[in-house]
Amino acid sequence: MNLTNLFFGISTALADAATTTTDAATTEASTASGVVSMLVSLLPMVLIFVVFYFFLIRPQKKKDKQVKDMLDALKVSDRVCTIGGIYGTITAIKDDTVTLSVGKDHVNLVLARWAIRSVEEVAVENDTEALN
Repeated sequence: MNLTNLFFGISTALADAATTTTDAATTEASTASGVVSMLVSLLPMVLIFVVFYFFLIRPQKKKDKQVKDMLDALKVSDRVCTIGGIYGTITAIKDDTVTLSVGKDHVNLVLARWAIRSVEEVAVENDTEALN
């Protein structure tokens, strides 16, 4: 009888050890699958951020840099267009202000530097005269 109890005791201990090993493997597998599922759920958010960066943020930064460079390169006698659609010639530049000569009467307008939209390369024709 004692031998039978010993045999069943060993077999029970081996079965418990196998169960513990299986539980540990299952726990590790569930932890690994939890990490994978978390990464899979975050992947769309990362892809959205990448798309936003390359299609919205990066081009806007390039455009802002071009505008800043254009405003820094303004000089007297440049033909410019303001954000209000006024074409004129720069007659004076101070820190953040620009004085424009506008029209055939050469009316002087003082504008903020940021109000310049673009520097014109081509002559602009007006109803009364061609401005160069």
